Amino acid sequence: MIDVIRDNWLLLLIGQYPNGPLGGLVATLLIAITGLLLALPCAMLLALGRISPYRGFRLPASAIVQTLRGTPFIMVIFWSYFALPWLIGRPISGFWTLVGALVIYEAAYLAEVIRAGILALPRGQTEAARSLGLGYWRTMIYVILPQALYNSLPSLLSQFISLIKETSLGYVISVNEFTFAAAQVNTALLTKPVQVFSILAITYFLLCFSLTETARFIERRISRRRKGQGTAQANPSPIINPLTTEPAP
Repeated sequence: MIDVIRDNWLLLLIGQYPNGPLGGLVATLLIAITGLLLALPCAMLLALGRISPYRGFRLPASAIVQTLRGTPFIMVIFWSYFALPWLIGRPISGFWTLVGALVIYEAAYLAEVIRAGILALPRGQTEAARSLGLGYWRTMIYVILPQALYNSLPSLLSQFISLIKETSLGYVISVNEFTFAAAQVNTALLTKPVQVFSILAITYFLLCFSLTETARFIERRISRRRKGQGTAQANPSPIINPLTTEPAP
């Protein structure tokens, strides 16, 4: 296994770059990060649509989320592979095909994460914003969404971990990501498939485990902060009389 890593680490890390397209582990991370960043705005719109009091927004958003959550990701990849070039009128690379599939698919799952974060907030937040004269959409954008996204950070990071693992399905449309690079190494060696795919599995495990521990750390910090705020609200500081420097009765 050490010999395989020593002789092929560059191909596993960046693919054939700079003599070819960027690939390997770097391409996997780039695809995952790009997919997450592009899916997040779509997910926020779907989440707001899901909780909207207006049926014209709520019903289409619910239909999109439920349909995508009930569809295998491999089918979304095939739809993107054949439909995206037809929609934009020109061929696109496998990289952007996979990114498009991830955006479509992950937007549905992230929408549910954000929706749960919104529903977990006290109703007083919305009522206070509306009492200040903010409309529904301004309340959601300026008051509710920032708090919901902060509270949902651990879940968003967990979904990012799933997104990294889903990039491996790009292998079926020949995207130069980490699994594809490992397959190239295995084809070149022929006699060491166990070693090559063990390296692949161990790398995925270490990467995802590190991100999982990061998500747990963030979750603990958010939990401690909530408890601290709850304690401060339950035990407010006494009002001091400025004339006597003693607590007012």
